[in-house]
Amino acid sequence: MAYKYFPHTEEDIQAMLDKIGVKSLDDLYAEVPDSIRFKGDYQLPEAMSEMEVRQLFERLGSQNRLLTCFAGAGVYDHYTPSVIPSIISRSEFLTSYTPYQAEISQGTLHYIFEFQSMMAEMTGMDISNASLYDGATATAEAAMMCVAAGKKANKVLVSDTLDPKVLEVVRTYAHFHGIELLTVAADNGHTDKADMEAKLAEGGVAGVILQQPNRYGIVEDFTGFADSIHQAKALMVVNSIIADLAVLKTPAEWGADIAVGDGQSLGIPMSFGGPYVGYMCCTEKLIRKMPGRIVGMTQDNRGQRAFVLTLQAREQHIRRQKATSNICSNQSLMALFVTIYLSLMGKQGVKEAAELSYAGAHLLYDKLLATGHFQPAFPGREFFNEFCVTYDGDVDALQQRCADNGFFAGVKVDEHTLMFAVTEKRTKEEIDMLVKLM
Repeated sequence: MAYKYFPHTEEDIQAMLDKIGVKSLDDLYAEVPDSIRFKGDYQLPEAMSEMEVRQLFERLGSQNRLLTCFAGAGVYDHYTPSVIPSIISRSEFLTSYTPYQAEISQGTLHYIFEFQSMMAEMTGMDISNASLYDGATATAEAAMMCVAAGKKANKVLVSDTLDPKVLEVVRTYAHFHGIELLTVAADNGHTDKADMEAKLAEGGVAGVILQQPNRYGIVEDFTGFADSIHQAKALMVVNSIIADLAVLKTPAEWGADIAVGDGQSLGIPMSFGGPYVGYMCCTEKLIRKMPGRIVGMTQDNRGQRAFVLTLQAREQHIRRQKATSNICSNQSLMALFVTIYLSLMGKQGVKEAAELSYAGAHLLYDKLLATGHFQPAFPGREFFNEFCVTYDGDVDALQQRCADNGFFAGVKVDEHTLMFAVTEKRTKEEIDMLVKLM
């Protein structure tokens, strides 16, 4: 055989070639001009044993610098209970894709149902879908939902306090769906309600996207926002750091129609950028506008509890032109990760982790201000576990000095501003060491 890991024999290959009417595999590429064909040798390493491959990846992995993390901006260094990787590495979880056949997918459908139930409870909303890729794409899908529900309205207002990384994804989706995005100004790091109402008054607005806590870590006061938005016949979308909702007001309490965000803060490791999982919840009246799918619970013909795909709006389940989204998909393994995390932690555990994060952030904030080198970037604004401060020196040099000493000292917002984040993993000793470096 030409390729020892391919199952086809020479006879199999020749039979297929005869069927399609060509003499050789090279004939399949006859249309490719000779001038652009690659004729050299591939730069592939020599074959290695399993032990050598492991050693190679250990050497590559050792090049990563693991720093004590005081940075956030959408990704947070929360604790991961050791039992979770053990459970999700089981083959039936790790290799599963999507539950097309309910009869043989009861386990997968069950944990997706539990994920939906937990997300709905965390956000206070009626309905949750079976997750999306990440928080950014979930927010973009919410913008499309607003326009789909708004019929002739095609404008979506986006607060200037939305994470810029998320905004870029929303812009990409909006561009190719004919959605007009307008920015609502910020006032001292907070969404300007008067500017939002002025833009709503111009008409044609399908939805308004807000963030809580926002891109600066500020906990915004959305009192009266829902009334103004709904009076203009638009939908209110709130993007939230899901773990913070254990103690903050839920999107439902603010009057939101759609709640979106990333589930990474529920114990998923930062992992140098992913994979993460997006969530989307909404009011019951918007259920048929949701992208993705919804798992429901019913009874089989013996009266036993069973789980099914109640709604299937994904393009892989129904005709493409009928799908609510042709882009959405499901991070099922990471949805399982979050479900196990919430089951292990329980309501009290998630709340305690959030409270520890809050206390640690405020301790660091006070200690930084006490050095005399830092000032509040947004005076008078409340924050949760993430905050911005201005520095009276060279921000780049400061971050480099901290990195050289094993600390990831925040995210640079501008030439003089740093944004720090604290989670329940950060100890008082680590906070003191970081401040000492300042």
